[in-house]
Amino acid sequence: MATSFVYYLQEFLRLEWMQKFLFAKTAPLVTPPYFRDYPELTGKTCTHHLFCMMACPAPGAIDVVKVPTGWQPRIHVGHCIRCGLCVEACPNGVLNSGRVLESMFYDNTRLVFTFRIDVDHDRCMGCGNCAVACPVNKVIDAEMGHGGHASTDGLLLIVREGKSKVLHLEKCTGCKTCEEHCPTEAIRVARLLEAVQGPEVEEA
Repeated sequence: MATSFVYYLQEFLRLEWMQKFLFAKTAPLVTPPYFRDYPELTGKTCTHHLFCMMACPAPGAIDVVKVPTGWQPRIHVGHCIRCGLCVEACPNGVLNSGRVLESMFYDNTRLVFTFRIDVDHDRCMGCGNCAVACPVNKVIDAEMGHGGHASTDGLLLIVREGKSKVLHLEKCTGCKTCEEHCPTEAIRVARLLEAVQGPEVEEA
């Protein structure tokens, strides 16, 4: 027993071993270029499109709150999975994570949202709650009558022949207000996220 102890003691006290142990060096930590940290504000103005929240796959990871200067995204670190989709979805570059914005600039890529409104005519009872509650409709026709009837065809949603009908899907902002106000769950809004390459085309 004593012999074994002396042997190990001699091994540990060897100059070569002591130097390796006391002066061990490791390579410095370097953040890889593809690393995505928690999103941070870039200082650009948030226009409250809420695309960041729509794109986020982690429930409760991001919300957009009212601040004295306007609107501002807020990241909840405990829920965020650092995927960077909120950065890519924002049309104004309000957030950044790692080299996401830089990569999007050089690759000329962006994420685009489109929306689809599906009306189940078997469930729809033509109450017009969806058309009356729709924020887009309120802007176009602030005096829309009860029941979703209006005198203009420029609306997003309208009630005709006792059923809700989508007239101008391109005006949908994906807010899901119509879906939330439907008493029979006859209307659903689907948010479609697509990655595209090329410059953004300005509407005429």
